[in-house]
This record gives sequence, structure tokens and C-alpha cells, in this order.
Amino acid sequence: MENTVVKVRCQRIGCNAMFSDDDNLDGSCQYHDLGPTFHDGMKEWSCCKKRSHDFSLFLEIPGCKTGKHTTEKQVITPAKKKPVPPPSVASSTNASTKDSCSRCRQGFFCSDHASQSKPVTIVGDKSENLAGDASAESNSKVEVVKPPKKIVGINEPQICKNKGCGQTFKEKDNHDAACSYHPGPAVFHDR
Repeated sequence: MENTVVKVRCQRIGCNAMFSDDDNLDGSCQYHDLGPTFHDGMKEWSCCKKRSHDFSLFLEIPGCKTGKHTTEKQVITPAKKKPVPPPSVASSTNASTKDSCSRCRQGFFCSDHASQSKPVTIVGDKSENLAGDASAESNSKVEVVKPPKKIVGINEPQICKNKGCGQTFKEKDNHDAACSYHPGPAVFHDR
């Protein structure tokens, strides 16, 4: 009776080789131990940070780890997401640059100042003594102070605040079809 060697396919990501128990030596399998990351057309292996734009070239990137072949499907551990630090409080110099930015003054989306939060004023009830009194903290009133609305004359020229429009108009000549604008911010892709 003939003794045939049955070869099976390795299930590790990046290897995909045919092997048998006889030729399954330690270090014969070259694979990626972490899954891929896809962002804006870029494909990247999370374990070795090798990148490609083309998917077929991405799959041909050799593995960064070595070990034995296996027939068990690899459980992909998700890549750890980098914690995003909370936005810092805008300083007075940042506020002055935001005021000098023409796009911000016109009310457009500005990528330079989009991550900066608008200042919020918190007003507490000053009649209560808050020092060490827990019940006083729960009773204090917290309000957000909104700036007063600017009253504009009907014949005064204004600049449209819709994103992508920026046209100058007078309120008396304004109508629903006068503005063509973009409902969201601009998106720029890598390629």
C-alpha cells in the first residue's frame, strides 16, 4: 500500500502555504499576528506598520513573525486605538488668530480652528456658600450664557454664512433659492 503525504493549507494571515506534518518546522511559517488597518485608501498591517495603496500588493507583503504552520483559523486581535487627548482650552493667542481668520469670521468651516472648542461661560449662584457643603453643590444653578443676537437692518449688506457660498446679499433681496451651498465640511483624500 502506498504511503501518500497529505498537504493542507496554513491558515495564518500572510502565509497561505501548503504543508504536511513532516515539513512543519519551527520558523517555516511567516505570518502577520495582528490584523490589517484600512484608512483613506491606505492598507496597513498593524503589527509591522507596512503599507500599500494597492490591495494585491498589500496581500503580498511578507509576514513579520515566524513560527509553525497551523490549520486552525487565526483569531485576529483588533489593533489598539490610540487614545485621542481631549482638546485643550484655547488660549488668548489662539482666540486672536481665530478672530483674524477670514473663514472663521464669515462662519465657514476652518480646519485650522475646528478642533478648538468655543468658550463656554458657567454662571453659578453666588448667594450660596459652596465651601464644603455637598447639598449646596447640587442646588447651584449652572447656565450657559449665549451671546446676544445681532440685529441687522434689511438694507445692510451681509455675507452668507453657509459653507461654500460666501456671497454678499441684502436681506430685502434674499429668497430661498438665492444660495447654493455645501451641507457638510470639505473632505480631502490622500490620492
